[in-house]
Amino acid sequence: MRIGFLSTRLAGLDGVSLETAKWAEMFRRMGHRVFYLAGELDPEGPPGMEVPLFHFRHPRVQALQRRFFSRQPQDREWLRREIDGMARELEGHLEAFVERFGIQVLVLQNVLAIPMHVPLGVAVTRFLRRTGLPAVAHHHDFFWERARFAHAQLPQLLQAHFPPVLPNLQHVVINTPAREALRARKGVASVVVPNVMDFHSPPPPHNGLALRAYLGLSPEDLLVVQPTRVVPRKGIEWALEVLYCLRQPRWQRVLRGRRPVLVVTHPAGDEGMEYLRALREKARALQVPLLYIAPLVGERARPRAGIRFSLNDVYAQADAMTYPSKYEGFGNALLEGVYWRLPILVNRYPIYDRDIRPHGFRFAEMDQAVTPEVVEAFVEQVMDPGLRREVVDHNFWVASRVFSFENVMPVLEGVLERAAGGR
Repeated sequence: MRIGFLSTRLAGLDGVSLETAKWAEMFRRMGHRVFYLAGELDPEGPPGMEVPLFHFRHPRVQALQRRFFSRQPQDREWLRREIDGMARELEGHLEAFVERFGIQVLVLQNVLAIPMHVPLGVAVTRFLRRTGLPAVAHHHDFFWERARFAHAQLPQLLQAHFPPVLPNLQHVVINTPAREALRARKGVASVVVPNVMDFHSPPPPHNGLALRAYLGLSPEDLLVVQPTRVVPRKGIEWALEVLYCLRQPRWQRVLRGRRPVLVVTHPAGDEGMEYLRALREKARALQVPLLYIAPLVGERARPRAGIRFSLNDVYAQADAMTYPSKYEGFGNALLEGVYWRLPILVNRYPIYDRDIRPHGFRFAEMDQAVTPEVVEAFVEQVMDPGLRREVVDHNFWVASRVFSFENVMPVLEGVLERAAGGR
């Protein structure tokens, strides 16, 4: 089949883009062809159409979004007209994409779940209703899960389109509570497909040593990777507190004098730059080395010293990983750390407790606070060679049994068959 993936962006290191790439690879292994439509595409990704107006950062979209979610009174009729006009424009591009690539099934990546681009949700709903084209909505997080979407000028519009209930639309969620919430709010069934990794393929080639040298880190520096975007819900301030503890004399003796450095790989900006500025101020106050390397990493990064660095380069050189998120839809980066066999410090966010922890992983866990016990458990996993090998191998084994491509490919094939058969 010819499958079209649609999102606001399908580029970079955000969870939606990374998980979309995995779905695309799994569909290719099943024998299907895949195409992309988004406001931003990776240059080395599948063929498709890059339409700037699809991006949530487009100036016209941002201006409309600010007014739609403003707490100040707005001209609601003006909002309706603007949304309607932009939705018609977007629908035209979507129709051209479907015709150009002969799309038989659309896979909608989060555009009908979280209203980062309200007119796009409206456009997609209209297109599906008008054409009856089979579609799968892959929901990563819903608007009712985020406080910043709690106040909308036209709440009935959110209810109707995020997500819509249509006979030709199959719903996929990434965790159990989301399935329960969707059933309660919309009365529709959905399939849980968790985040996955290709655990049965070896790590790709990397230039990790070149990256460490470029960052000015010696082999003795303890590189602790924080592989997330810089937004407040990632809890990166807790990672700084952990490294502050590691710099104290008690733990420096255990670390044998190794200097802990926190390396943040993913970009800031999706929710403003204030959080990054606050983290840098906190790092200076705690005297914790903080390296924000997002401009160096990814397909769109400029080559450095003749080399383009990747996220794999960072993982290959990391000594440990922090993942102190306050909330996650699932935990894509957590699986990446397991794949690269890193000791991991994780905060017990709700979805971790519900859908991941019960499988028996062995992480150093914290519960909304950095305590001496948390630091001790983390240091033991990092510095005790026997324990480290035992823990990371165990976690890899668990994840490969539960969260591998092979586990979810039959589920995806079933979703695709139901979508195509429902036309």
